[in-house]
Amino acid sequence: MKETKYDNKYKPSSEEINSFPDLQNGPSNLIKGSNVGIQQVGTHNFKLPLKYKKQNGEDVVLETKVTGTVSLEAGKKGINMSRITRSFYEFQNDYVFEKLHDILLKYKEDLKSLSAKVGLNFSYPILLPSLRSDNLGYQYYNVTLEGNLNDKDIFKKILHFDFVYSSACPCSYELAEHARSTRNKATVTHSQRSVARISVDFNDRICIEDLQKICEQALNTETQVIVKREDEMAFAELNGSHLKFVEDAVRLLYQQLIKDTRINDFRVICSHQESLHSHDAISVILAPNSKFSSDISHEMWSSLIHKS
Repeated sequence: MKETKYDNKYKPSSEEINSFPDLQNGPSNLIKGSNVGIQQVGTHNFKLPLKYKKQNGEDVVLETKVTGTVSLEAGKKGINMSRITRSFYEFQNDYVFEKLHDILLKYKEDLKSLSAKVGLNFSYPILLPSLRSDNLGYQYYNVTLEGNLNDKDIFKKILHFDFVYSSACPCSYELAEHARSTRNKATVTHSQRSVARISVDFNDRICIEDLQKICEQALNTETQVIVKREDEMAFAELNGSHLKFVEDAVRLLYQQLIKDTRINDFRVICSHQESLHSHDAISVILAPNSKFSSDISHEMWSSLIHKS
């Protein structure tokens, strides 16, 4: 028999466990550095399967990467981070969208903190038809659901949704047509894979499928899953009919989002990852009187990539 590295026969009682050293809940003289409050402390990127409800009522269980944090007041040494993880396991069999407020309340109270935040990142599947052929394929969307419970117990939800589309350059199209008509020269308009990240403060009546439809209605050129020749021809026609600069893309999305009464606030950031240039073209647009920031970090721009 393989020798164990620990005493697996030892089962401590509750009294013994309570007597174990607990440095994180120790006195303030154990604090290193300045005895000041910390805005956020917790865990990042722990994974577990969580349950979501699709628009058609079906259940789907998705691997979810979780970031959970709380505030820490001055005078407190630290937190027991495993309590954040355990909170999610307690709600593992519930629909996470519906229980996000309860999860935050749970670990805010367990950790005796003034505020709590959570971020859930997952890849969400939607079955979509091909443009002309009789095929269906799963498109996967990079989604992050954020929850924030502040010191007044005011709860707020933000949904970040990435939509990947093709953008054909209007200028390139006109130059290509000019070369074809004046010099009978075969040309190809340059187009590229592009990403829009839609961030919405929403009410409970909106779902991920709704955001996909909003983006498709605005941009019309979502990248495809199953493609045969007739589908590729249709996609070329769509790109020719819906030419767009990055400025056009954010305004088209704004036009759709501003009409939706389920959305309280929004931000759109777009990145066209140029096939002509060795740099990206980028743009940001906000809802009127938005609480979102228009300041986008280099790291966030760099995260706007297609994740397969």
